Amino acid sequence: MTDIQTFERALPHGITLSCRAAGEPGRPMMLFLHGFPEAAFIWDPLLAHFARPENGGYRCVAPNLRGFERSSAPAEVEAYQAHRLMQDLRALADSEAAGGQIDTLVAHDWGGAFGWGMANAMPERVGRLVIINSPHAGTFARELKNSPEQQEASAYMNWLARPGSEEVLARDDFARLFGMLSSMHAGAGNADWLTEDVKAQYRDVWSQGLVGACNLYRVTPLKPGTDIPDIPRERLTVDIPTLVLWGMADIALRPGLLDGLEDYVSQLEIERLEGATHWVVHEQPELVMARIDAFIRRHPRLRG
Repeated sequence: MTDIQTFERALPHGITLSCRAAGEPGRPMMLFLHGFPEAAFIWDPLLAHFARPENGGYRCVAPNLRGFERSSAPAEVEAYQAHRLMQDLRALADSEAAGGQIDTLVAHDWGGAFGWGMANAMPERVGRLVIINSPHAGTFARELKNSPEQQEASAYMNWLARPGSEEVLARDDFARLFGMLSSMHAGAGNADWLTEDVKAQYRDVWSQGLVGACNLYRVTPLKPGTDIPDIPRERLTVDIPTLVLWGMADIALRPGLLDGLEDYVSQLEIERLEGATHWVVHEQPELVMARIDAFIRRHPRLRG
């Protein structure tokens, strides 16, 4: 297996991101963004895969987002606003690639929120976008307003946003967090991937603090039962080749979030993965890699 490099990258605006990477610096970059309650290590098989010459020979970089693992974790809730995390990712890209160019951005869950945002705000920097079970703000806002099913499925967001939720998550050897990983499915998928070695990796991450992760839920205006804002359309459109991979048995993010996505994304491909859950990256990594490989071949890069 290709060696995984680990390093801490100090950024000009005072944030440091702990990162995992594979492949030669200077090669076209693939950037991988994790979600909650995960960390950069979940991408290791994909980093190794896409760094190999026969799979493109990319420089593959997976940061731990602000507030996760050993990355900087400011205490203020406001420090977790989307534009601040996107600033981190833009600066990381600048430190890795000429002109901060991201050949392919792959993102899951919360990472996808920032992936959608970057594709909208800086399309000149992002060549291709791959989203894995992460809602687009336009359809998410609509479903939170109008869909009782999605409102109920997202109720956990309000619990995570409450004061002290991180202390509850840490109790009994992180029992609630492991429960999320092993049971977030509707009679589909499996948790065979959650081995003792993988659990140890999660414990290492979570023991370094959960406040930053919970602050993502505190700061977002997109939660059920709140006054959902009207987001200007110009902040929602994406005009680069985009692949959405969606585990259809995700109980937190319901399939209705895919409806109407083409209204916002001009070059959209959706692949619905039956029997896969929110944790499809763990459950079926070979399938995910194959789908991304095929997408990249269908949309060859114009540079590099």
